[in-house]
Amino acid sequence: MEYHIINASQINALWDLQKCYKAEIGEDEPCAEDKTSLAKAMADNKITFYGAWEENRLIGCCSVTIGFSTFNYHPSGVFEDFYILPGYRHQGIARQLVQFAYRESGVSSLTVGCADCDVPMYETLGFTIPLGNLLALDI
Repeated sequence: MEYHIINASQINALWDLQKCYKAEIGEDEPCAEDKTSLAKAMADNKITFYGAWEENRLIGCCSVTIGFSTFNYHPSGVFEDFYILPGYRHQGIARQLVQFAYRESGVSSLTVGCADCDVPMYETLGFTIPLGNLLALDI
């Protein structure tokens, strides 16, 4: 298994995983406009995707969006888009992908917002410090 940053030229491989991820969590399939928007965000370095590759096949991904934290006055990252193809789960790939993304992103902290049912999985991957509640603005 190899771990690499996914660049915008690899959008088709990433897009296949994005569609699988959305289907698995019960969300609508993203459209062509979404794919274009994602490729632009990647090319503009607004989001970085990290991938687990078996030979030339992308079998897992996650993303880190970098911001700045006044908690410790260093770059911080938001971890999202985490998905491993079902046939590759429970083999340690997820843990290695998370560690790779953390190291390569250069952030001092990495946070994830998740559903209650996913908390045990993220704790197993090393996300063990609770930071209260994550809320989103609805205007």
